[in-house]
Amino acid sequence: MPKTFLITGTSTGFGAALVTEVLSHGDNVIATARKSSALPTPSSSSSDNYLAYDLDVTSKSSVRAAFDAGIAKFGNIDVVVNNAGYGLSGEFESLGEEQMRRQMEVNFWGLLDVTKVALDTMRPGGKGGKGGVIQQVTSIGGQLGVPTYSIYCASKWAVEGFTEAVQKELKPEWNISLTLIEPGGFRTDWAGRSMDFPSEESKNPAYTHIDARANAAKRNGTQAGDPVKAAKVFYDLAVMKDPPMRCVVGTDAFKGLGAKLEEYGKNRERFAEWSNSTDVEGYEAPS
Repeated sequence: MPKTFLITGTSTGFGAALVTEVLSHGDNVIATARKSSALPTPSSSSSDNYLAYDLDVTSKSSVRAAFDAGIAKFGNIDVVVNNAGYGLSGEFESLGEEQMRRQMEVNFWGLLDVTKVALDTMRPGGKGGKGGVIQQVTSIGGQLGVPTYSIYCASKWAVEGFTEAVQKELKPEWNISLTLIEPGGFRTDWAGRSMDFPSEESKNPAYTHIDARANAAKRNGTQAGDPVKAAKVFYDLAVMKDPPMRCVVGTDAFKGLGAKLEEYGKNRERFAEWSNSTDVEGYEAPS
């Protein structure tokens, strides 16, 4: 029985590659973008397995309309991939408030709105009501702080904590799994045309030692990761019987997370005495 995927942000990068991957397995796709009319029609698509639909994650009505259209066409949505988002790079003291709020609006609040409709759809009693998988495409920047990406990292860390908490609120019998996918560097448009930067006028003069725009340009196109190969991982995680809460994707992400876990472990032991010195006298933890 074919599964139906609703994927946000399918214009380029992971989203576009995942559309092709899903169709190659004989499954259905609701490919969404702010201007879906501009999406290229996949060669393996037909009116039976593919629906392109406008979805702006910052518009609640747009989110609901895309889900309604997908259910009307395919009867159910089995997998929702929260892929829409973009990068903001610049020293924190050079970023404008409007830029920072916009980053959170798209990467965090937009994802929350899609997740809310997905849960309402997948829960028993919902329009689909058969359970499903929700994939949150975050970043290794949701686990590691990266210089000049403070607000981007903040948006992804927020998604990480939100998703982990929500998973624990769901009844097991609802059969809804949430997975955080944490990519490292991939050769998408993320560090290229879709990246946002502070203006030259807003550059804080204290940060002459950092050139966020030049650093991003230098990295763009040289990353280790292939988005087509990443899409295969996304698909495998979506259809496996017991998907994980988290999965890093990319050799750089794997290495970076390993180093952080090692550092965490050392700090935990180093400060164990301080950490365990604060209980009320005579307190006994509940069994």
